[in-house]
Amino acid sequence: MSEKIVTLNEEVIKGQLKELVRGSVEETLNELLEQEAEQLTQAARYERNEARQGYRSGHYDRNLTTTSGNVTLHVPRLKGISFETAIIERYRRRESSVEEALMEMYLAGVSVRRVEDITEALWGTKVSPATISELNKKAYVHIEDWRNRPLKGGKYPYVYVDGIYLRRNWGGEYENVSVLVAIAVNEDGYREVLGAAEGMKEDKASWVNFFKWLKSRGLDGVKLIVGDKCLGMLEAVGEVFPEAKYQRCIVHFYRNVFSVVPKSKMKTVAQMLKAIHAQENKKAAREKARIVAEELKAMKLKEAAKKIEDGIEETLTYCDFPSEHWTKIRTNNVLERLNREIRRRTRVVGTFPDGNSALMLVCARLRHVAGTQWGNKKYMSMKHLEALLDDASVTA
Repeated sequence: MSEKIVTLNEEVIKGQLKELVRGSVEETLNELLEQEAEQLTQAARYERNEARQGYRSGHYDRNLTTTSGNVTLHVPRLKGISFETAIIERYRRRESSVEEALMEMYLAGVSVRRVEDITEALWGTKVSPATISELNKKAYVHIEDWRNRPLKGGKYPYVYVDGIYLRRNWGGEYENVSVLVAIAVNEDGYREVLGAAEGMKEDKASWVNFFKWLKSRGLDGVKLIVGDKCLGMLEAVGEVFPEAKYQRCIVHFYRNVFSVVPKSKMKTVAQMLKAIHAQENKKAAREKARIVAEELKAMKLKEAAKKIEDGIEETLTYCDFPSEHWTKIRTNNVLERLNREIRRRTRVVGTFPDGNSALMLVCARLRHVAGTQWGNKKYMSMKHLEALLDDASVTA
């Protein structure tokens, strides 16, 4: 006699369980609606008493999307009294947790089309791009509050700044718009995203407004500002933070020199440039830069030599600070990595309908990164800077 073998269809079981949960949620919500109606009317259905408030007049159905699937609510109609349920907000079509999930997916880098597919797979219904846009407006309120929050990190000795260019719609035409971004290392040695603002173009007026906005929110104690060479930014630093020094990112400086170097000699020139910033002090670096410039002239690379002679000094400001910090303050790499993460997200969108939507998405990504280990891990020890400043004070 052959033994009976029981086979289980996992997909069928999962589907039945999902339907069981959905049906349970639907039944529970409808029971709660009935109880609310009884409390409002102070009487059960068909019950007659002196304390009764209003009368029943049937039901109307409305759909609600929950994490368990779509459910149909039978909302009681009342006469003589309005039925305002505390369970489901009026006109709401989705559970709040579903809305939060949609916003998180979009802000985390998922495209609108992908969000539509995910919602259909999870909850059995596809949301429209207009719905996602409306939900994002709610999220933007919180992002704007975060963007304008007071800076409470105390002093911010090191500040890194840069501009990111994105595509936006301007009067029916598409053009680039600059979003100015600033991060800093506070007096405790932790990195902090200071903020971002729409800059239109990276001109002096945009940078001055940006720095003044940061200063009004609590940016103080700035000793060094690190960034690429931008004339408008340099003028703004001198105007808003006259006591702060400027460090030109050596990586951007190298790229500028490479622009006039043949590809066949790129590797050799790169080694020569790195040798300049590998010196033990500013005096030695200057001397090495002079030697490198002479060597480049001998290699018939006069334009490259001229760029080194004209720009090397602004790349050596880091030498005035503790040697323990040099590798982290002579480049803008800490902000460049953030910019790559921002571009990864904005690349999904492509062209923005306006400048504010571009700014909000950049800030959403910055807030997300700042809330991770990025902002909770100590970036450098500030005791070296404190000792240097104390020595300078005593000497003065």
